[in-house]
Amino acid sequence: MTTLKGKGVYGAIALGRITVFKRKEASVKRVRIDDINAEKARLEAAKEKAVSQLQKIYDKALREIGEANAQIFEIHMMMMEDEDYNDSISGIIETQSVNAEYAVAVTADNFAEMFASMDDAYMQARSADVRDISNRIISCLSEADGENEVSDEKVIICADDLAPSETVQLDKDRVLAFVTAFGSSNSHTAILARNMNIPAVIGVGEELLKTVKNGELAAVDGYTGEIFIDPDENTKTRLENKRTEDEDKKRLLQELKGKENVTLDGKKIDIFANIGSTDNIGAVLANDAGGIGLFRSEFLYLESSDYPTEEQQFAAYKKVLESMAGKKVIIRTLDIGADKQADYFDLPEEENPALGYRAIRICLTRPEIFKTQLRALYRASAYGDLGIMFPMITSVPELERIIELCREVREQLTAEGIEISDRVELGIMIETPAAAIISDKLAPMADFFSVGTNDLTQYTLACDRQNAAVEQFVDPHHEAILRLIEMSAKNAHEHGAWIGICGELAADTSLTETFLRMGIDELSVSPSFVLKVRDAVRQCDLSK
Repeated sequence: MTTLKGKGVYGAIALGRITVFKRKEASVKRVRIDDINAEKARLEAAKEKAVSQLQKIYDKALREIGEANAQIFEIHMMMMEDEDYNDSISGIIETQSVNAEYAVAVTADNFAEMFASMDDAYMQARSADVRDISNRIISCLSEADGENEVSDEKVIICADDLAPSETVQLDKDRVLAFVTAFGSSNSHTAILARNMNIPAVIGVGEELLKTVKNGELAAVDGYTGEIFIDPDENTKTRLENKRTEDEDKKRLLQELKGKENVTLDGKKIDIFANIGSTDNIGAVLANDAGGIGLFRSEFLYLESSDYPTEEQQFAAYKKVLESMAGKKVIIRTLDIGADKQADYFDLPEEENPALGYRAIRICLTRPEIFKTQLRALYRASAYGDLGIMFPMITSVPELERIIELCREVREQLTAEGIEISDRVELGIMIETPAAAIISDKLAPMADFFSVGTNDLTQYTLACDRQNAAVEQFVDPHHEAILRLIEMSAKNAHEHGAWIGICGELAADTSLTETFLRMGIDELSVSPSFVLKVRDAVRQCDLSK
């Protein structure tokens, strides 16, 4: 038996045969051409075919993993239209009189190297994206079908790495697990794996493909990140028992539907769901969430080629409020910037976008965009129980200006005879250390706080969440982070506000009792984690 170790990104157990993932890659040769216009026409036809393929992948991802996670394929389609990228390809065809395949391959190498050399981790990740779209165009030029070789049987797939498009194209019914030599837990592929519920281990290292062979029996432990090649009987028995226990636990969780989120000593807590679009409402209801604690409104902007109108936004917000039938819905205002980009915003390039022009900073400096969203939100408030939440707050003047703009919008709508609710709660995200430290000043102005632990961790520990190189230094249980959350909870309650957590830590059941003892009133998690967190709450006894 050989044991390899990587990082588990989705906790589950798989036992089965290995298939080494092989791509059908077209060989690219430099060929001199005589008709430049004809070659450019070939290129355009291939790009159209590539976009059509990406649209099908996007549609599949949308059905299986939701809007927020499918957006990477919209980004790929937009990258194909990038002016600099296309000018480079055309320029090589024209100046060197060469075939389109060669021009695309050279451009891919140049752009990928440029992205990989940047200091910003988000831009480094674009290196893999530009190679992915370039390989797709080359496949279309060479009339390859773009499909990858995967066994018809249920298998454990081992690969050097998997592009997001390759991950989504995998038939979940034929994949037991996947294991990659490279990649980080924050990569698009790892995120997609978690949302597709596929046991996955990444970052095993180069020895993976030197060790594994097609048809070998293997076991994957997505909890520990271990891969056992040709496991012995004791290991197989241990993992089979672990898998059975895991499946039994998941079945027991289903029995918690309809039960209260109440501790053994009688403390109740709200468990809500985080979603990225109206397409995820079904998952919220299916998992028995008490409401929506984070509705990411930026999907409306990211999926559009221009600023979404007031009517477009109103229709989306109204749909989610009506669908939740009176349950609380908290919609976060526009959070564009950093790793979420929309070309029409024409945002400047920044050396460190996570610390730059993003979220509420855009809204307060472009009030016409902000007020359009606020009008749509307040109009939708007549159709349900709405809370509006503002991201990236760092100061009292910011919140004062937000409250003033909300007042102006309410007065305008009332003057126009448009019905709005008078029960709309206004809250802020605690995702900067500044907001937590001055939470005693912010709490009197807000109805609620919601802690965004992903960014709070990033800013508190000075570790870029997109940078795999510093991942080993990220401790989400760091005492500094927990102290900031506890401080915010104390200040919220002293001033009559409630507080929730909507970041990744909300689903960390090892911290559930800690959060309840701090006085956290609400936990908002991905829909699939609602019942798991309910189970953890019901096992807590705060009287001890």
